[in-house]
Amino acid sequence: MANFNEMSGLKQWAALLAGAALITGGLYFTIFKSQREANAVAQSNLETKLRENAELEAYRPKLAEIERQVASLKQQLEIERHIVPDEKEVDGFIKMLDAEAAKAGVELRRYTAKPLAAKDFYTELPFEMELDGPYYSMLNFFDRVGKLERIVNVSGLLVATTKKPTDAKAKHTYQYAPNESVVATCTATTFFSHDMAPPAAAPVKR
Repeated sequence: MANFNEMSGLKQWAALLAGAALITGGLYFTIFKSQREANAVAQSNLETKLRENAELEAYRPKLAEIERQVASLKQQLEIERHIVPDEKEVDGFIKMLDAEAAKAGVELRRYTAKPLAAKDFYTELPFEMELDGPYYSMLNFFDRVGKLERIVNVSGLLVATTKKPTDAKAKHTYQYAPNESVVATCTATTFFSHDMAPPAAAPVKR
């Protein structure tokens, strides 16, 4: 084979062009082609993102309204949690009734937890209660309980004089104050969200 230097000028140019073509072809099928394919994938991803952004852009005017609705729902949920809590909070319930009794001037002598009653969407937690005080103070207490933000149902109310507390099925007799005139027993039922675990045994107040 003739040496490159021995070739005529035309053949040298032909050889150079052939070598350049081989190098270009090699680069194309190795580096350039892979880069082109990567660019095509990147372009496809970009176009997909642009389409998604265009679709989401249509919701931008509604964003403020959606945020207002979410805030309103959160506020409503918070109110409902006060009315029907999603936690047991037995101690909080008893403290709440104690506070209302103190404000009304009534002695709340006893709480006894009764069996739970599970419903479709909530659980009933009843307490048997025994209390005494002046007649109008007793009326004031039950009026306060009826106006509480949290739902409390009072049932099975029995009232008797302090001289005959057994007429109200009171289980204990106490040293009643001179201004106290009535003894009452009843069942106070509060409610919790149905998905909570059964509450711990409630304390008995004597």
